[in-house]
Amino acid sequence: MTSPASTTSSQVNLDFDRSKRIGFGEAVLSDCKSTAQLVEILDRIEAARTSMLLTRLSPEQVAALPSRVQERVDYDETSRTAYFGAASPMREQVEIAVVTGGTSDATVAGEALRTLEFNGFPALAIHDVGVAGLWRLQQRIDEIASARIVIAIAGMDGALPTVLGGLVSGAIIAVPVSTGYGIADGGRTALHSLLASCAPGLTVVNIDNGYGAACAAMRILGSARGSHRS
Repeated sequence: MTSPASTTSSQVNLDFDRSKRIGFGEAVLSDCKSTAQLVEILDRIEAARTSMLLTRLSPEQVAALPSRVQERVDYDETSRTAYFGAASPMREQVEIAVVTGGTSDATVAGEALRTLEFNGFPALAIHDVGVAGLWRLQQRIDEIASARIVIAIAGMDGALPTVLGGLVSGAIIAVPVSTGYGIADGGRTALHSLLASCAPGLTVVNIDNGYGAACAAMRILGSARGSHRS
C-alpha cells in the first residue's frame, strides 16, 4: 500500500487507496472547509490523476473556487454534490431503488443518487410516495419490489421505510430526514421511530445521510469484489 503524499504544514491527507480496500473511494465533506483547503484538496486529486466525490458543497463555495478548478467540477445544486474528474463506468443492471416520502426529501435523495452514479451504480428514483397517500406507494410498489436494495428516505415520523419493510423482500436502508417542524425535531423523531421499527432487518443511517445510505448499498452489493477505480 502506498502512503499518500503529505507535508508537515498541510491539513490535507487524502486516502487514495481506499477503493482498493473497500470497493469505493474517499469522498470530501465540504461544508466546513475553506476555499484554500478545497483548492489544495482538488489540486492533489488532479495531481494523482484520479477522481473524487464532494458532498455538502454549497453554491457559494463553488463560486469562490478559481476558474481553473471550477471548469473541472461537475456540480449539482439540488444534492450539493460535485464530481471532480470522471465518474466510474456505469453498470448495466439496476439493483437499487431510491424512494422518497415527499419532494422535501429531494436533497438527501439526490446525495444518495449522485453517490451511486459516481461509483457506477445505476438506481431507480421514485419520489413522493409517502404514507400520507398510500395509493401513491401502491402504484409504484411493483417497481420498488424489483430492486435488491431500497434506500427509503423520509422525514416527519419516518414511516415509509417501515411500511416498505412489510411489502418488499429486498434490503431496506432507511434514511431519516430533517424535514418537518415542531416535534419532528430536526429529524430526531424520524430517527427514533426507525430505530424502534418492528420491521425486521431494517438498516438505519444517520439523519440526512444520503451518502452513507448509498455506501451501505454498495457494500451490500459486494462492490469490493467487482472492478472499481484505483
